[in-house]
Amino acid sequence: MEIKYVIALALIAVLTVVCVVSACLSQRMRALMFFLLVGGAVLTERMDVNFFSLEWYRGTTRGIEISLIDIFAVSILAASLLAPRYQGARWYWPVGLSTVGIYLIYCCFSVLISEPKIFGVFELSKLVRGLVIFLAAAMFIRTSREVRLLVLGLTCAVFLEGVLGLRQRLMMGMDRVAGSLDHANSLSMYLCLVTPVLVAAAAADFPRWVRTLSFTGIGVAACTMMLTISRAGIPMFALVVLGTAAWAISWRITLKKIVFGMVIMVAAGLLIIASWRPLMARYDEASLKEEYLDTDAGNEGRGVYLRLAAMIVKDHFFGLGLNNWSYGVSKTYGAREGLIYGDYDDSFFPSKRVSDSTVNFAAPAHNLGALTLGELGVPGLALFALLWLRWFYAGAQFLRRRVSDPMHLVGVGIFFGMCGIFLQSLTEWVSRQTPIFITFYLLVGTLAGLCYHKKSTTKIIRAESATVGPGWMPVDTAMATAQL
Repeated sequence: MEIKYVIALALIAVLTVVCVVSACLSQRMRALMFFLLVGGAVLTERMDVNFFSLEWYRGTTRGIEISLIDIFAVSILAASLLAPRYQGARWYWPVGLSTVGIYLIYCCFSVLISEPKIFGVFELSKLVRGLVIFLAAAMFIRTSREVRLLVLGLTCAVFLEGVLGLRQRLMMGMDRVAGSLDHANSLSMYLCLVTPVLVAAAAADFPRWVRTLSFTGIGVAACTMMLTISRAGIPMFALVVLGTAAWAISWRITLKKIVFGMVIMVAAGLLIIASWRPLMARYDEASLKEEYLDTDAGNEGRGVYLRLAAMIVKDHFFGLGLNNWSYGVSKTYGAREGLIYGDYDDSFFPSKRVSDSTVNFAAPAHNLGALTLGELGVPGLALFALLWLRWFYAGAQFLRRRVSDPMHLVGVGIFFGMCGIFLQSLTEWVSRQTPIFITFYLLVGTLAGLCYHKKSTTKIIRAESATVGPGWMPVDTAMATAQL
C-alpha cells in the first residue's frame, strides 16, 4: 500500500474517534453532523479517499471509498447508541434491516463464486456504507426536530445543485447541466428522489420559515430539472411532485390555494416554453422502437441491455458476479450483439492500463433490473425486488391518512421519492452512483425511523386507552391519534 493511503487511514481513524466523542458529548455537534451528512451527500466524491482504485473500470464502483460522510454516519450511529438524546430504547430493529441483511449476504455469496472478485468487493464496500448510513438515520430520527434537519439539508443540497447548474449553463455553455454529479441524468434522478420530501415539508406543520425555504427549494429543483433536459427525468419529476402534492395538501378550496396554483401554473408554463426546443430535440433523437426493438448489429440502444441480460442468465443462473457486468459483457457477450469492446484481462498489464485511450469497454446496463439480473442472476433479482417491495410497503403506510404532522408527511414524501428513483431506474443505472446511493439509504433509514415513531405512538395510545377505559382520551393522546 502506498504511503499516502497509510497516512489517509491514520487520519480517518483519528478523525473518526474525535467525531464519535464530539457527537456523544454534544447534541449540537450530532445535529450538525447529520445536517452535513444530508447536505454533503452530493459532494461525497470530492471528500473521499479511494483505496485500491481501478478508475479505468466501467463498473458502478471502482474502488473502496471512504469519505467524510462515512465518518459522520459512524459518529451519529455510535452517539445515538452510546448517548441517546431521548428516553426509550437505544436500539430497535429498523424496518427493512432483515431484507437488507439477506441481500447483502447473497451479494457476498455472489462475490465468492465469481471471477474476478475485486470488482465485487468494491460494490460490497458500498453496500456496507449504505447499511451504516441506513442505521445512522434510523437511530437518529426520533422527533420532528431531526426531520427538520433532514429537510434543511436536502434544501441546501438542491440550492447548491441549482447554483452549479445555472453556472454550467450560463458561464460554461453546457447544454445539459450535471451540477456536482457525473451526468445530467444523475442530477435528474437525485432531484426526483429528494424533491417530493420538500413538497411534503412545505405542506407540513413546520415553522413558517422552514415551509417557505422548502417551497423555494421546490422551485429551484424544477428549474434545475429543466436544465438537465432529461427525457425520462422530467416526466417522472412532474409525476412524483404532483403525486406528493395531491396526498399532502388538503383538498379544501381557498383563495390562497387558488392564487398559489395560478402562480405555479404560470411558472411551469414559462419553464416549458423556455425548454421546449432542446427538450423536443432530445425526444426526437430516438423513438421507443429504436431504443428497445432495434436489433441491428452494433446498435447500443437501451434494448440491447435487456437482450444481454437474457443471454447472461441463460449461461449463468447466478449471474456474472456483483459489479462484473462491464467485465463479462466486454469480454464475451458484447460481441454477440455486434458490439466491439476491449478485453479487461489485457488491461491488467501496467503497460496497457492507460496507454491506449481508444479501447472501449461496456457501460453498466441502463436498466437497474437488467443490471441486477446480469450480475446476481435470478435469485439476486428476486431478492432485490423483495427489498424494494419492503420499502414500498413501509412507505405506503403513510398514505392511509391525510394529516399535517411532519413525522407523517415526510414519510409520504419519501414514498414518492422512492417511486421517482424506481421509475427512472427503468432507463438508468445511476441509482448506484455514490451520491444518489447514499441519499437513498439515508432516506429509507429516515423512513424506518418514522415507522418506529408511528408504531411507538400507536402502542402508547392503546396502552392509555386500556388503562383509563374506552370512551375517554386525554388531550395529548387525542392529538397524537389525529397525527396518526
